[in-house]
Amino acid sequence: MRLPRWLRYFSPRRGRLVPGPELGARSGIKAGEAQLEQVRGVAGYHQSQADIREEDLPDGEVAERVEIDIEEIVPALADPDVVAEMIAPERAVRAEIGEALLSLSNVTVKFGGLTALDDVTFDIKRGEILGLIGPNGAGKTTAFNAMTGVYRPTSGDVVLDGRSVVGAKRNEITRRGIARTFQNIRLFSDMTALENVAVGTDARHKTSVPGALFRSKRHRSEERDAIDRGMALLEFVGIGARATHQARNLPYGDQRRLEIARALATEPKLLCLDEPAAGFNPAEKAELMGLIRKIRDDGYTVLLIEHDMRLVMGVCDRIVVLEFGRKIAEGTPAEVAADPAVVAAYLGVPDDATS
Repeated sequence: MRLPRWLRYFSPRRGRLVPGPELGARSGIKAGEAQLEQVRGVAGYHQSQADIREEDLPDGEVAERVEIDIEEIVPALADPDVVAEMIAPERAVRAEIGEALLSLSNVTVKFGGLTALDDVTFDIKRGEILGLIGPNGAGKTTAFNAMTGVYRPTSGDVVLDGRSVVGAKRNEITRRGIARTFQNIRLFSDMTALENVAVGTDARHKTSVPGALFRSKRHRSEERDAIDRGMALLEFVGIGARATHQARNLPYGDQRRLEIARALATEPKLLCLDEPAAGFNPAEKAELMGLIRKIRDDGYTVLLIEHDMRLVMGVCDRIVVLEFGRKIAEGTPAEVAADPAVVAAYLGVPDDATS
């Protein structure tokens, strides 16, 4: 049953109703104030935003988009230390930086007669940025998919924090601490930036289905935390002012940042970024390098697939190189750049060198 139009402009919040932004504007309440009231913790924020569309407004009226001042919403978010605390409230580092967080051991992935990964072994160390590079078709995304449960290795093992993830469901792998972005942006286009990030926080929620249906105390608390943490993450990646914008209306670079924020919302131990700089201009790539370093400095471990060698060499601590499904090199950026096998894989070998 579709709710009456007037009722869909309201959202429940702690036992009372507050006006949505469009109705608030018509009833004398500033649209900006109504939006800010919602962002501070409206329990029905997601549904109310999804229900309000331009066609619901009277003729001649246009829904107003409000640029949000993050410091006005939560003054504490102006402090980077507070933001860092809010975006990962329960994350604990249980081992020293440098120990293996994730290990691929002799991993082979076959599709019929095609071998996409051939006996690949490498470690991702806790607290580092590891680059995974190689020519097109080298097996980089296949390795990503084997780590995140999209593909099951034909042989070999993938171990996260001492436990194998082979055969685990993808949602379980996310709960155990691996999050990823994709080559092609996969956002909920009709949802706002804040709603997209709030979806990511659900990976850590403990509310049961009955608890959500009957709006238990835990459920209400988790909803409020999702809003607060979502705003902190949007500020962390640099798009806090666009919290109420639909994902489809964001610039391409901001959509990439939003996808990273949503992945961080799952509180991962390992963040896997699949070609995050695709389609970026040089200035945007420089900003992305700064963001990746900031993520690492906040205690996350990052695995990066990227074709832009300048970005990879400038941001990664170590690099693993694949070619035709095999690992051909591993080391620091300087070591990899000087490796003859890597040079040959990217530039080819002159005919006289093989004669």
